[in-house]
Amino acid sequence: MSEITLQGLEKRYGETTAVEEVSIDIDDGELLCLLGPSGSGKSTTLRMLAGLETPTEGEIRIGNTDVTDQPAYERNTSTVFQDWALFPHKTVLENVAFGLKMRGVSTDERHERARAMLERVQMASHEEDDPTNLSGGQKQRVALARSLAVNPDVLLLDEPLSNLDKRLREDMQIELREIHEDLEETFVHVTHDQDEAFTLADRIGIMNEGELIQVGEPDEVYENPKNRFIEGFLGDTNFIDGEVARASEDAVHVETGLGSEIVLPAEREPAVTEGTELTLSLRPETLSIDGSTTSGSEHERPMMADGSAMNAVVGTVENVLYRGSTVRCSVSVGGESVFVERSAGNTETLTAGDEIRIEWNGADVLAFHADGERVTF
Repeated sequence: MSEITLQGLEKRYGETTAVEEVSIDIDDGELLCLLGPSGSGKSTTLRMLAGLETPTEGEIRIGNTDVTDQPAYERNTSTVFQDWALFPHKTVLENVAFGLKMRGVSTDERHERARAMLERVQMASHEEDDPTNLSGGQKQRVALARSLAVNPDVLLLDEPLSNLDKRLREDMQIELREIHEDLEETFVHVTHDQDEAFTLADRIGIMNEGELIQVGEPDEVYENPKNRFIEGFLGDTNFIDGEVARASEDAVHVETGLGSEIVLPAEREPAVTEGTELTLSLRPETLSIDGSTTSGSEHERPMMADGSAMNAVVGTVENVLYRGSTVRCSVSVGGESVFVERSAGNTETLTAGDEIRIEWNGADVLAFHADGERVTF
């Protein structure tokens, strides 16, 4: 396994910049996920790391070696591709042993190593099979075994699970995580799937428009996103536009289209003043529903155990969507539409037209400036 350093990495195609100023250190044995939407530059970054693309600017180091200008065959890396790229005219065993054959390993040794890898990915009983007869999940396991068989310093995975159905994809995520923990090799995994990144990663690097925006452990980037893009990309949320009505060392009061102020607790003098435009994020899991509106109006704020004020509004249910284990309710509040999720096992049934009360703790609300940058109080 090896440490990886990307320093000022850029890739331009004519006047188009695909990757811009990417710098990151990846630790020995770490599983880093590069996460972002299509066109964010994550696969191009991986291809430069693999030696399949040459950087326009910047440096790539694997261990103590500068590999920036090295071709792929001179780097001890191995890549698992989205389309598996198995040889249809070779058996499963021959596919897994192919990389070792290219490195001049003897027949007995490469078959021994290939069988060990097939055993590891639970494909030992298929060594004589034709790859074209395998299922998608089985092909993915063979491709993974082939890449691991050459004992690479770094394993690169370019959206390897995207062609699998949901259940199989989830199973393979767990399997990949277990393989990484067993082998303790350095993995760099590219995906656009947030759940996949959270399941697999030691750290997540979030990319957008060619830039690496934030790097951190999964809980860190989810709970403390650097900007509005990350907050919206990492999960469903309600974005509510507002304007600061007043601010003090204790709280920031924001006027919104919900028909009442949202109160955010402050631990210090906030860097906002009256009239500052903000976008607030209310994640559905932080919102609770009270089917009764008789417990008080939206202006009567119940108190938390620590003395901080809860926020509360009253709205009308627009529609109810059943999503298996959860139910999503869209609620009209003032001039805004807010969605709330609750467990499908909740005994209280909501229907369109019901008037309900929504409550949340102001400490759970994130705020962003008009340019998308995070505001902390």
